[in-house]
Amino acid sequence: MTARVFVSLKPTVLDPQGQTIRKALNAHGHPEVMEVRQGKYFDIALGESANTDQARATVEAIARDILANPVIENYRIEFVD
Repeated sequence: MTARVFVSLKPTVLDPQGQTIRKALNAHGHPEVMEVRQGKYFDIALGESANTDQARATVEAIARDILANPVIENYRIEFVD
């Protein structure tokens, strides 16, 4: 079983990297791009013995406590297989 954790800045947090990417896209002929928000994701492979509820709780704790800074970031979890 694999969990994918997406981490991104909260909408109220300034994203200078996203602004730089938007400017580059505009300069490369994509003036329709109005905003870019950057983020990251983590793929976490779990052992075969983990049941779905246990896996969800484990990944939730990892995302909340380690992968995301709850002051400035949101996270979302998907199970991909």
